[in-house]
Amino acid sequence: MEINVLVDEGFERCPEAGWLRSVAEQVLTVQGAGSDVELGLVITSQERVQQLNKSYRGKDEPTDVLAFYMTSADFIEPPDGVRHLGEVIISYPQAVIQAEEHHHSIKKELTILIIHGVLHLLGYDHEESEQARQMRGREADILSQNGAN
Repeated sequence: MEINVLVDEGFERCPEAGWLRSVAEQVLTVQGAGSDVELGLVITSQERVQQLNKSYRGKDEPTDVLAFYMTSADFIEPPDGVRHLGEVIISYPQAVIQAEEHHHSIKKELTILIIHGVLHLLGYDHEESEQARQMRGREADILSQNGAN
């Protein structure tokens, strides 16, 4: 399992890369993704996430987490045998705002956002009500196993 973590400059208060990586690894493990998977996790600014949201989703507004899939039925099997799932991009400032709004720690909020983003990379969605219900249930199950507070 390979999880590449990039914390943009200016976010030194963010929990260390090893902790962020361990949360993503836990989600992949709980979901049975196997050891031959790879993803990227980026902690960045509100402005960068808003720009990505506008460019790729047509929504000129900030958001907390974006997931960019790399897997598709159209892709051939990679020669190295590793499934490249994609990238999870998190707005650290938005995570701080949401942690304060929900009266919990930044680590818990980042855990929630990482779970959400990784589940998207694994095929979960919330466009329809049944999908949203399933995804919320999975998020709650994984969060309860994580023990983040």
